[in-house]
Amino acid sequence: MQLSRHDLSQLDEAYLAGLQEPSLRALSLKLLADLKEAHERLAQDPSNSSRPPSSRAPWEAAQAGEEQGKTLAQSAEAGDGQEATPPEPGVESESDAPSDAGEARRPGRRPGAPGHGRTQCLAVHAERHHHPPGCAICGRSLSAAAETRTASAHYVIDLIPPGPGRTGLEAIQVKQVYHAHRCGCGHWTQAEPAEGGEEADWTVRLSERHLAGPMLVALICALSLRMRLSRRRIREFLADWLGLSLSAASINQCLHEAGRAVAPVVEEQLLAEVRASDLLHADETSWKEHGKLLWLWVFTSATTTVFMIGRRSQELLHSVLGSVLHGWLMSDGYWAYRDYDNRLRCLTHLLRKARGLEESLEAEARGFGRALRGCIEAVMAAVYAAREGPPPKGLRAQHAEALNALLALCLQHAEAKHAKTRALARELLNDWDTFWVVLDHPELPLTNNAAERALRHWVIARRISYGTRNSQGSRAFTALASVIDTCHQRGLSPWEYIAEVLRHRRQGNPAPALPAAATV
Repeated sequence: MQLSRHDLSQLDEAYLAGLQEPSLRALSLKLLADLKEAHERLAQDPSNSSRPPSSRAPWEAAQAGEEQGKTLAQSAEAGDGQEATPPEPGVESESDAPSDAGEARRPGRRPGAPGHGRTQCLAVHAERHHHPPGCAICGRSLSAAAETRTASAHYVIDLIPPGPGRTGLEAIQVKQVYHAHRCGCGHWTQAEPAEGGEEADWTVRLSERHLAGPMLVALICALSLRMRLSRRRIREFLADWLGLSLSAASINQCLHEAGRAVAPVVEEQLLAEVRASDLLHADETSWKEHGKLLWLWVFTSATTTVFMIGRRSQELLHSVLGSVLHGWLMSDGYWAYRDYDNRLRCLTHLLRKARGLEESLEAEARGFGRALRGCIEAVMAAVYAAREGPPPKGLRAQHAEALNALLALCLQHAEAKHAKTRALARELLNDWDTFWVVLDHPELPLTNNAAERALRHWVIARRISYGTRNSQGSRAFTALASVIDTCHQRGLSPWEYIAEVLRHRRQGNPAPALPAAATV
């Protein structure tokens, strides 16, 4: 770059108007060279530079995937004019590839490929026998039935958590045996593994006929969502440390089954608690679901946190909070939040934007940024002081003159030529009252840090996993994340609670409510 920030900050229309033609031409050549270099830098991406793939914005990554699919489809249609050659041993042939050249290969076993059964044999630590309570035809008790036979059996691998005198996890295998009894009426009635009923939008089953027991499923949830391990890494951990051989598909099924089990807790209990909270923090960040750009939303109060994945839309916001919210809502500047009256805006977001304007190359933007930053810092200092003791004069009255001056500046810059100055001035005018509510209620928060902290762990998980693959995976992920974070807020063990909920739901019973706080 030929011109530095210091050089550019001194250029404006008046300066250019005073230059002679030779000087103006020379300056134009320098600006043209700098502009070309800046455009070349902006055009760099992981496909034409050393930038890592994770540096793409989520919408850029989704667009790049679509363009790559179109290119593959066009190449398949055009062909290369060469004769087909037989594939080498061990190399995929074109007939094995997906039928749609523009569609990526789906994970999992291909249709027609040989299946694989479970080969690991573990010692049986215990047997549990299940008997039918009564005849399915006449209803007579079968406790004293003379004829019995074994109808079916399956194995369940579970964990015994640490307890008195035991410091580590212990894996056990229990054989579940189901018997059939013959009634006096001649009918054979057999016991069956319990199952949860069908539920909309869920393809995974809730059933006692599952290899992984409740505590093992809870451990898999901990490894996936808290330790941020992939399915293959979880498989490796279970094999190395517990001697268990589970496939990646079984691990994925455990996560989806646990998500389905706790989903009613989120949808019926936690959402109601969020809507009834006195102070709610909300935020959203980008999320990808099989390459499609969505958003991960968080709604968190002092004791409850709920996550949702969906579009950044007014409909999703209303589906979570309803049309009316009686408590205070702390949020960012997304326009859909304006439907709620008792709203707060995060002052640190505004402060960062003011500092950005102060570093601008435009003199007008720098002046507006300095004035805005000074006003915000004065308000924040006054609020902190008011929390220590009552002020001699109301905070609104103390800052009335400064706010009026800032309002005049916003009106003045609402049509400024500098885009960021104009946008920030209009943002302030649109949400003017929400920024200064803390002057009337200094006990309210000044920042949206609670929501940002709630998102931080899951943002790291998103960067590692690149999101979820389908809507069921997204729903299971947000349900488990909501229960885990809410349990931590209440001083509860999320893993014991998830195991308990799964145990009830596999038996076809309702999920137990999440306790309000840990019992001493």
